[in-house]
Amino acid sequence: MARKASLSGFPEWLPAERLVEQHLLDVLRRTFELHGFSNIETRAVEPVGQLLQKGEIDKEVYGVGRLQAGEGEAISATDPNALALHFDLTVPFARYVVENAGYLAFPFRRYQMQKVWRGERPQDGRFREFTQADIDIVGDGSLPFRYDVELALVMIEALTNLNIGDFTVRVNNRKLSEGFYLGLGLTDTAGVLRNIDKLEKIGAEKVKQLLMSEVGATDEQAEKALALASIRTPDTSFVERVRELGVSHEVLDQGLAELAEVVGSAAQRSPGRIVADLAIARGLDYYTGTVYETMITGHEQLGSICSGGRYESLASKGSKTYPGVGLSIGVSRLVSRLLATQTLLANRSVPTAVLVTLENDDSWNQAQDVATALRERGIPVEVAPSAEKFGKQIKFADRRGIPFVWFTSAEKGHEVKDIRSGEQVQADPATWMPPAEDMHPQILRPTTDSATA
Repeated sequence: MARKASLSGFPEWLPAERLVEQHLLDVLRRTFELHGFSNIETRAVEPVGQLLQKGEIDKEVYGVGRLQAGEGEAISATDPNALALHFDLTVPFARYVVENAGYLAFPFRRYQMQKVWRGERPQDGRFREFTQADIDIVGDGSLPFRYDVELALVMIEALTNLNIGDFTVRVNNRKLSEGFYLGLGLTDTAGVLRNIDKLEKIGAEKVKQLLMSEVGATDEQAEKALALASIRTPDTSFVERVRELGVSHEVLDQGLAELAEVVGSAAQRSPGRIVADLAIARGLDYYTGTVYETMITGHEQLGSICSGGRYESLASKGSKTYPGVGLSIGVSRLVSRLLATQTLLANRSVPTAVLVTLENDDSWNQAQDVATALRERGIPVEVAPSAEKFGKQIKFADRRGIPFVWFTSAEKGHEVKDIRSGEQVQADPATWMPPAEDMHPQILRPTTDSATA
C-alpha cells in the first residue's frame, strides 16, 4: 500500500509503486497509438478567464505568480489574463486546436498524459495534483456521431488491457435528459442536471427537495425526473422505458436515438461492459451530447475512474467551431486504488536484471566492461557498490529484487547466478540473455499470479 504523502493531496509513489503507474501509462499509450491517436503535450498554465468560462468554479483553480512580483505583476484572482494551472486537459486542448488548426489534419485524434491541479479537499482517490490520460477526436465544423461509439470502444479496450478487474462504462446523453426536462416543462435544464448529478451522494429524497426548491419543479415533475434517472439497462431497452413515462420533445427524440446507437454498437462489440444509465449527468457545462462514466466493480465508492463526453463548441474561433468527443482516465486515482488493494504489484522495485559483482577493488573497470556488453543488448545492469564478500553482494541484490548476479574470476571466467533458484552457470557477456520475463519488472495480479506487462 502507498505510504501517506507528507503534503496532503500531492502523491509521491515509491519506486515499485511508480512502476505500476508507468505500466498503466505504457499500456494506455500502446492502445491509443494502435487506434491512430497522436500524442501532444500542452503547457501547464492557461489564462484564468479561459479556464473559468468552461464551467469550472474558481475555488478549484490554482493561480500562478512569481514570489517576488514586480510592480504591476501581483497575482489577481479577478484578472482574466492572470495565469493559473489547468484543472483538466480538455480546456487546454481546445485552445491548442484553435491555435494550431491550420497545421492539423481533421478529424484530429489526440492522446495526452499530463499532470493537472485542482484545489479540492484531498480524500480517497482525490488529489490536488494528479495525472490524467485523455483521448479526443475533434472535427472541423462537424464530427460524425460514430466517433462517440468509437471512443467508448477504445476506452473499453484500454481498460481491459490494463487488467484491473471488472468494470462498467455507464453512458447517457445530455440531449436525452435535457429534452425530457423540457418536455416536462422544466426550462432550467442545467439546474436539473446539477441536482440529478448529486443522486449518488445525497439520495433521491434530498434531490427531489432541491429540484422543487431550486429549480421550481412541482412534485410530479420532480418524480418524473427521478424516474428517468432510475433507468439503467445493458441494452437499448431503455428507449421503451423512457417512452413509458409519457414525455415527448424533439430534443429527447434525438438523444434517445444517439444513446441507442452508442449502447447498441458497444454492447454488440463488447458485451457486458457498457450500460445505459440515465442518472449520469457530468458536472461540466461544455458537454452537449453523449456522456460517459466508468466504475470498477466492487470499488464504486471510489467514483468514476474514466469519464468524458461530446462537446459541440468547447473549441471555437468566431463562427468556426471544432466539435469533439473525448474521455479522460484519472490515472492517479486508479493507481491509488490498485496499490491500496494490491490488485497490481511490481515483482521487483528496480529495473535492474543483473548485478555485476566486484571480486576486489581493482576489478571495477572489468565489471564495467561486462555491464557495457550486457547493456548493449538491452539488459538493465548495475555494478555492485563495493567489493564486499560475495555473500553480502548477493544479499544486496536480493534486497533490491535483482534476479541475477554476475561473477568474473581468473579461475572460473564468467558465471551468472539466478539467486532465486541458486542455479549458477558459465556465461558469455557477449551472448548471454536472461529469460524474457526477467528482462524488465513485471506487473502482476497476485490473485491470478499472471503477468500483465
